[in-house]
Amino acid sequence: MTAQILDGKAIAAEIRTDIRHHVETIRASGGRAPGLAVILVGDNSASQVYVRNKRAACAEVGFHSELCELPETASQTELLDLIDRLNADPLIDGILVQLPLPAQMNEEAVIERILPTKDVDGFHPYNVGRLVLRMPLLRPCTPKGVMTMLARTGRELAGLDAVIIGQSNIVGRPMALELLAARCTVTICHSRTKDLAEKVRAADVLVAAVGRAQFVPGDWIKEGAIVIDVGINRGADGKLVGDVDFAACAERAAWITPVPGGVGPMTIASLLENTLQAAELFKS
Repeated sequence: MTAQILDGKAIAAEIRTDIRHHVETIRASGGRAPGLAVILVGDNSASQVYVRNKRAACAEVGFHSELCELPETASQTELLDLIDRLNADPLIDGILVQLPLPAQMNEEAVIERILPTKDVDGFHPYNVGRLVLRMPLLRPCTPKGVMTMLARTGRELAGLDAVIIGQSNIVGRPMALELLAARCTVTICHSRTKDLAEKVRAADVLVAAVGRAQFVPGDWIKEGAIVIDVGINRGADGKLVGDVDFAACAERAAWITPVPGGVGPMTIASLLENTLQAAELFKS
């Protein structure tokens, strides 16, 4: 079997086109464009790249965007005061704090300071709680993007066995909630999981989010499985690779996401969708 590619780059481009048309309609009727504020603390090079990509996507769809930068030495009080200002700004519908933050800052306190209705990352306990209760509002971006990709396979998810490698608050845990809502039977695996290979071999849907280059070998993949690779790692040759051995896994899977060009673009597309949704919530 040779897997079909779930092209996140192409799907994300379609989503951005739809959002741009929606924004054009809003502007034509006299409304304002959705607004996204991105907060960057320090000069982490990877974070700077992510922020540039997000702002470029905003420009493409016609969103108003603001970049709010604080030095590495900024205090948590300074960051919370900035969030308070953005919470009160009627031109800002979504607030995103680029992670990770410097050691002197408490990420949980920072996330909780953002108004739930402006939490376009979907990390606020209110939004995570709504996902738990199957009443989603603003959903975590990467799992949301993955669900959009899974829908493109045309495969009915209800009743499938889904395995997630990784239990982070950003991907693993909300991904489990998304798949559970789709009526999958979900297993979350982590560093203490026993017989990991056998659990993965039973998966109809595998989401790899462990953060280790080519961690999943091809012989772990069930014939006909859907393989979603969330990992972004540097290989020995300096090239970007995922958490699965792409070539080997593609020989057994029915569908697989590439790295790069898979889940990454879908995360940003979901952020744009959330910002548009937040703007609609503000109007209502």
